[in-house]
Amino acid sequence: MNTYMANAQTVERKWYVVDADGMVLGRLASQVANILRGKHKPTYTPHVDCGDYVIIINSDKVVLTGKKLDQKVYYHHSGYVGGLKETKYRELMAKKSDFAVKHAVKGMLPKGPLGRNMLKKLFVYTGNEHLQQAQKPEMLALER
Repeated sequence: MNTYMANAQTVERKWYVVDADGMVLGRLASQVANILRGKHKPTYTPHVDCGDYVIIINSDKVVLTGKKLDQKVYYHHSGYVGGLKETKYRELMAKKSDFAVKHAVKGMLPKGPLGRNMLKKLFVYTGNEHLQQAQKPEMLALER
């Protein structure tokens, strides 16, 4: 008996839509990362990108528990001396909630070229509409 190893040519991908309305950011990100990696499939292979495409809508209605809106901080650096910028998540969720959701999912994917390819299969929108209607995605209900 041989162990099955998937390869890039044999992977079948589906499109899913996830409604993030009222979902907790970390739980949403971990479940979406598992779908992007393909861990929900019986043909999961760690070194192959065998995951599905995910469209997240209503990212502006994602919830952070506790005092995270005021205490959690997003840092980035401009590259210049003294260029460390910090933004509280209350401001980040108000201005760029789609970026906050994508950043949370990115942190739960593998680092390196494989993880970057997996992240390209994620589409995040703040409103209720998305641009991937032609792919006929199916709704996916995640645990809250």
